[in-house]
Amino acid sequence: MKSILFLLLPFLCFAQIPAYYSTIDFTQTGDNLKNQLTTLITNTHTTILPYTATGTTDTWDALYQTDLNPSNTNNVLLIYGWNDSDSDITNDYSRDKTFSCHTSSCSGLWVREHVYPRSLGTPNLGFEFAGADAHHLRSIDSDRNGTRSNKKFDDDSSNTIDSHTTSNGNWFPGNEWKGDVARMMMYMYVRYPSQCLPNNVGVGSTSYSNFGDMPNVFLDWNAQDPVSQYEINRNNILNTIQGNRNPFIDNPYLATIIWNGPQATNTWNLLSLDNNILESISIYPTITNDIVHINNYDNKVFKYKVYNTLGQLVSENTTTDIIDITNSSKGLYFINLQLENQSKTFKVILN
Repeated sequence: MKSILFLLLPFLCFAQIPAYYSTIDFTQTGDNLKNQLTTLITNTHTTILPYTATGTTDTWDALYQTDLNPSNTNNVLLIYGWNDSDSDITNDYSRDKTFSCHTSSCSGLWVREHVYPRSLGTPNLGFEFAGADAHHLRSIDSDRNGTRSNKKFDDDSSNTIDSHTTSNGNWFPGNEWKGDVARMMMYMYVRYPSQCLPNNVGVGSTSYSNFGDMPNVFLDWNAQDPVSQYEINRNNILNTIQGNRNPFIDNPYLATIIWNGPQATNTWNLLSLDNNILESISIYPTITNDIVHINNYDNKVFKYKVYNTLGQLVSENTTTDIIDITNSSKGLYFINLQLENQSKTFKVILN
């Protein structure tokens, strides 16, 4: 599968920050960085694709190029799919690229999925501009497209292999696709900041984000599911077709320094070494019965927040060294350290 086969490739793609981002001041974090990226990806979005065929390049033409399976370019990959071997064609992982459907009777064929559902936009995305932005359009089995409909994204720890409707009626995209989904939702918010709100399309706590504007689930997925070669190919092709890029595919770590949360893959190693003063900070032990220590050679004063796996705030305070979680229940916790408008999150297990 794509996320396994190409796990290491993002580290090989960029030795330094690409020229596309030459106008961005990466000493900035949070909303300051997000707003810079909004300006960049909006100003470089020079070609607005028509949704349907008009005689010029449209979204169908884009998907015929962007969604090809890197292992077999005769096929497209179908988002939310995972199995080409069983008798259920609705869960297919790939399909012949010529089997696209342009009518109302599409069973067994593939159509276009608005990963950010049109109806959840404020206002409705329609079929122009945001509704025709190929950065969030994906090939999908027609029946699975109907099953997902406009369900909001949600995690489901009970079943992470396939995509499905969760017990509370939301949608889990499957482990294969959750990182893709997260990075698309981040792009849509940054590109259309008033129309494509992440809280309209993702459910659950927003405790990682200082301003509560990014659901934890997307930040978790961005860290858990690394960028694949398929996503890189799409981003490069859409850069040629639309003019702009998805920054969170180029470097998932941008999400970490904008919205906090678990540390995602840092494609541009120089970014953190030069600009993130928390890069050298670590904590120990990560499995403890009571307290954790901070490696804090400069005796800096940190703000810290401790969250459980539900995103609930367990405790918060300031410290130079020790964080005491003795009074918490056994389990996994996230400790978020903050210093000078920067933050870093660690995972700790309390035995």
